[in-house]
Amino acid sequence: MSDTPDSAVRTYTEQHRTAFLDDLAAWLRIPSVSAQPVHDGDVRRSAEWLSAKLKETGFPVTEIWETPGAPAVFAEWVSEDPDAPTVLVYGHHDVQPAAREDGWDTDPFEPVIRDGRMYGRGAADDKGQVLFHTLGVRAHLATTGRTTPAVNLKLLIEGEEESGSPNFRALVEEQAVRLAADAVIVSDTGMWDETTPTVCTGLRGLAECEIELYGPEQDIHSGSFGGAVPNPATAVARLVAALHDADGRVAIPGFYDGVTELTDTERALFAELPFDEAAWLRTAKSRAAAGEAGHSTLERIWARPTAEVNGIGGGYQGAGSKTIIPSSALVKISFRLVAGQAPDHIQQAVRAWAEAQVPAGVRHRITFAPATLPCLTPLDHPALQAVARAMGRAFGQKILFTREGGSGPAADLQEVLGAPVLFLGISVPSDGWHAPNEKVELDLLLKGVETAAHLWGELAVALR
Repeated sequence: MSDTPDSAVRTYTEQHRTAFLDDLAAWLRIPSVSAQPVHDGDVRRSAEWLSAKLKETGFPVTEIWETPGAPAVFAEWVSEDPDAPTVLVYGHHDVQPAAREDGWDTDPFEPVIRDGRMYGRGAADDKGQVLFHTLGVRAHLATTGRTTPAVNLKLLIEGEEESGSPNFRALVEEQAVRLAADAVIVSDTGMWDETTPTVCTGLRGLAECEIELYGPEQDIHSGSFGGAVPNPATAVARLVAALHDADGRVAIPGFYDGVTELTDTERALFAELPFDEAAWLRTAKSRAAAGEAGHSTLERIWARPTAEVNGIGGGYQGAGSKTIIPSSALVKISFRLVAGQAPDHIQQAVRAWAEAQVPAGVRHRITFAPATLPCLTPLDHPALQAVARAMGRAFGQKILFTREGGSGPAADLQEVLGAPVLFLGISVPSDGWHAPNEKVELDLLLKGVETAAHLWGELAVALR
């Protein structure tokens, strides 16, 4: 473990706090909204700004990598230690759309500091959590007397995460040799809350499909033909009703094949978290919890696969009545996947299940969107324990473990590079990702700096 005095890192971080926050504010002023073509130039400006800042930080190599969409930023700083492990940091520099009329109290691209928080689009997601690595590595060097990091340090900061990362996997595959690493740090995540520092150990994957059913060649009179021809809207309703069994389990044959089950240790760690289900339900705007029987709410949203109907339609939707048998109907379904599930297998299982549900006389078409893989790092992995130790040194308290129910491109890095993925984030639920008045807690942001400063020494030992 690094022998850097924790107080020295804290002192260095505080001494450079103002300049660091000024840098973040300058970056946040660039409206790098990847989803809106009008901001294509701003996304490029954001990449150029970050590349220059990384060069100023000391990275000998900084490059802008082109994609068919928005540019990514790559940086590399080789350690002077010949046997140093290699660590890749992932984040993104694009942001969600934002406008004052969405409900912002101030201009979303003119950051302001109030009550120990910086407000601005991207403050937490993800520019703040990318930028803390710049001050973190400087603190690491200044307090250890090193001239290079304790690990071979690489950064890959993409520009299309908020648009679904359409070109990310291809970029990683193309640059796999240069991105090769012993571990990947994803700084695009968060903690449980302001007083409970946590490390995320995994994300669910995602498979999405649209199932379209076709009956008569056109809408037909329900009096003349009702009860004598198949109704695609009825077939869709039956399809949806067959999606789960009475215990809330997904009823598609083969759906749970390969699922990595929770261990007793993981269940116990989940139980340590200060989870208030009533408060969670208020946040969810729901009157009751539901889901797969035999599992807690946290287990359901973090560690169990799901099938959710996202939309359903068919037939007449206007005011009053229109007595028809509709010619078509559809349902949109998303499947959250956990470690051990393969998207290709899920797609095959869904196709076979849907075909068995569709009645004679009804044609069907299933369209799948590109899938996102799940990822999970075992609790006993040395690199994960190094992240927890580094965070514990910064926060001065026990670090707990979580997972996240959402999905992201981290699994592509894990699969293509063959390296474990670790999550380091200091954002909290109140930061309002994708919402008006997004902010970051400045004290927590500086704790992220401290964690990063400790992390490279911790990983240098853990990965040898």
